[in-house]
Amino acid sequence: MQSFCGGSIYIVVLEMQMEEQILAEGCSAGSAAARKELYDRYAGRLLAICMRYAGDRATAEDLMHDAFLKIYGAIGRFTYRGPGSLRAWIERITVNVALEWLRSRNRLGSVPLDEGRTAAGVAEPEPAAEEIGRVPREVLLRFVGELPDGYRTVFNLYCMEEYSHREIAELLGINEKSSSSQLSRARSILSRKVREYLKTH
Repeated sequence: MQSFCGGSIYIVVLEMQMEEQILAEGCSAGSAAARKELYDRYAGRLLAICMRYAGDRATAEDLMHDAFLKIYGAIGRFTYRGPGSLRAWIERITVNVALEWLRSRNRLGSVPLDEGRTAAGVAEPEPAAEEIGRVPREVLLRFVGELPDGYRTVFNLYCMEEYSHREIAELLGINEKSSSSQLSRARSILSRKVREYLKTH
């Protein structure tokens, strides 16, 4: 009698446990199983990234779909550099897809860029870490999603993707002071929202 771990069941288990390098090689070779594994493993993470930039789920799902198409098309150029390198590579592609979408709709230009003034003239002091910790993650993400496009984009690039202001300026075609200003405004708005939330919860 054939072992339970033999045949197609064993192959499926191996595919589910693919390491990044093997997974990338399988996708590059056109393996449907590898592409499905890549999607299943990273779709949730990439959707969350798209949500942070798009602000609504329907648009985020469209952006995630576009990102996977680009990932599958470019996977042959991926170079494995150790654990986490595949994830970092596909996340960077996803961020670029979101930025292209924002640029194509001139969404980044919808917020005036100044040279360092905050929205109300005075920056809102940031809440303490323990205060922020009392706000559910989904609520914090909703607050980020409600930021104006320019503020939200700079906040995501700086705080989530850990780009420097110089890198952000190059990506968005703005100067470093404008990047810093947008981040300051974003933090001020988020600080106010957190404090307002804590007053009623």
